[in-house]
Amino acid sequence: MYYGAIEAGGTKMVCAIGNEQGEVIDRIQCPTRSPEDTMPVIREYFEKYSPCAIGIGTFGPVELHRENADYGSILKSPKEQWQGFNFYQYFKEAFDCKVIVDTDVNAAAYGEYKGGALKGVNTGMYLTVGTGIGAGVVVDGNLLHGMLHPEAGHILLSRHPDDSLECNCRFHENCFEGLAAGPALSKRAGMSGELIPEDHPVWDIECFYIAEALVNYTLVLSVERIVLGGGVMAQEHLFPRIREKYKEIMGGYMDTDELGDLDSYIVPAGLEGQQGIIGTLYMAMDERKL
Repeated sequence: MYYGAIEAGGTKMVCAIGNEQGEVIDRIQCPTRSPEDTMPVIREYFEKYSPCAIGIGTFGPVELHRENADYGSILKSPKEQWQGFNFYQYFKEAFDCKVIVDTDVNAAAYGEYKGGALKGVNTGMYLTVGTGIGAGVVVDGNLLHGMLHPEAGHILLSRHPDDSLECNCRFHENCFEGLAAGPALSKRAGMSGELIPEDHPVWDIECFYIAEALVNYTLVLSVERIVLGGGVMAQEHLFPRIREKYKEIMGGYMDTDELGDLDSYIVPAGLEGQQGIIGTLYMAMDERKL
């Protein structure tokens, strides 16, 4: 029995086949073009295996309420070619199997919960800091959706006193993504993120914004662990600096065992960039049991 997994990203689609033990046994990758160009490639791949269930983690915004007729549809998206495309309907009709759809970052959070850095906690958060910023929250084994899904990259932050960069978000003047995602970081430094030396002052600003956001998440969600992933967080030297600034901003307000050990509270992703595809695989396995 095979399970299908899809991580639908803005630039590429990663598709995989897994077995009943949750092991990925095959995968492919293809560019994200229009639905007309992209979906036949994915369908042909899955036709070789006839999966009994398919899990999909996609860029958003996406409709996640199962009772709605457009469940699984891409909503008002900057990717205009994909707006209105319904992942659920497409794969349900193509393979007559169980299909579940969630956001790409929720899928990554679930992957970390099932087999990565969130394993063993009841309530945890996965945050990706890269080209954009997004978060998935797991509460007692379930992904948090609410009225749509968390848009944690767009919380509003206080400005670092040395930062005069115009916010990179077209919706907000001082949101987390507009101030700290990869494009803002590169613009502030005048070079791409991977080229910025560790002693560059831009990292002080970056760590301030990340720590400020994490404090807000802790205060609102009271999560037991926060996992940081994405391209920006490949800079391992950021973690101790973020923890130090987090402690300073929190100011001793919350006193818990978890916050007494920030090395174990704010941690790197544990699945080496595979958390999204692993999460969608487990989503498919869970859906098959329903």
